[in-house]
Amino acid sequence: MFRILLRKFLEVFIFLLFIMFVSFLFIRLAPGDPVLTILNVDELSVSQEQVEAVREEMGFNDSLPVQFGNWLLDFVRLDFGVSYSTGQPVMQTLMRALPATAELTIGALLVMLVIAIPLGSLSALHRGSWIDRGSRLLSIVGAAVPSFWLGLILIDMFGVRFGNLPTMGRDGFTSLILPSLTLGLAISSVYVRLLRSSLLDSLSQEFVRSARARGVSEGRIFMLHAFRHSLPPVITVFGVSLGSLIGGVVVIEVLFAYPGIGKLIVDAIRQRDYPLIQGYILIMAIVVFLVNTAVDLSYRYLNPEMKLKEKEAHR
Repeated sequence: MFRILLRKFLEVFIFLLFIMFVSFLFIRLAPGDPVLTILNVDELSVSQEQVEAVREEMGFNDSLPVQFGNWLLDFVRLDFGVSYSTGQPVMQTLMRALPATAELTIGALLVMLVIAIPLGSLSALHRGSWIDRGSRLLSIVGAAVPSFWLGLILIDMFGVRFGNLPTMGRDGFTSLILPSLTLGLAISSVYVRLLRSSLLDSLSQEFVRSARARGVSEGRIFMLHAFRHSLPPVITVFGVSLGSLIGGVVVIEVLFAYPGIGKLIVDAIRQRDYPLIQGYILIMAIVVFLVNTAVDLSYRYLNPEMKLKEKEAHR
């Protein structure tokens, strides 16, 4: 376990350094001048001397390596800078919006689990039945429908026609239902198919036939053997697709005007708020890395065979 944690620590250091450099480079090379946004040149009369003075004060006249070095030194001191748009520390701004994104992500995952686990399991247990055909059809339809279009349909149905659910903002549990439902339905289609396929593979394994030959009940075989054995591929795809899930959260937050990190970062991109964008990328990189590390560690619990192979390899 110590070797695994040490290897993960080195991986996270290299991974974060690479992400920080690439994101810093791309943000600086993107078109637009944040100084013009800060000085609000669209509404105020600003001289070229004022623009140059602000640019010099903020270090934009320095070379890119010098700018990155200064940003890296601030990062080591846990100073992520001040947002150009809000005038507040970046980390404070992001942490204020993070709970809204976290509750939306958790809500979407709950919707996904409620749909994917029963449908995927029933499809595998009743292969070829009407349940299997219905779930496969639902998966195809779900994969083909874009999440933003599904969100517009739910807004029209429950917000406009019935008028019983809020469609904008964050105001209690009811405001979380439609965004979570939209995102959860969009991602559940993939996991229904994946769980079905993985379960069918598990149910055909030798250890399942051996358990049946010993007279173990079908319910026990499914819960303690087949279902557990089918989880690693599903969890692997979840870890890999976490970036897409975060991207989906951004779209849903903008669609429902949900005040999370996604909506915050879209506004930051429009205003060329470099420190806020950089801080967001860093936080998301850490979240993705932590989730993938948890996925790797979960293999040892879900698949004991892997743990035995590691022990044999270290002998």
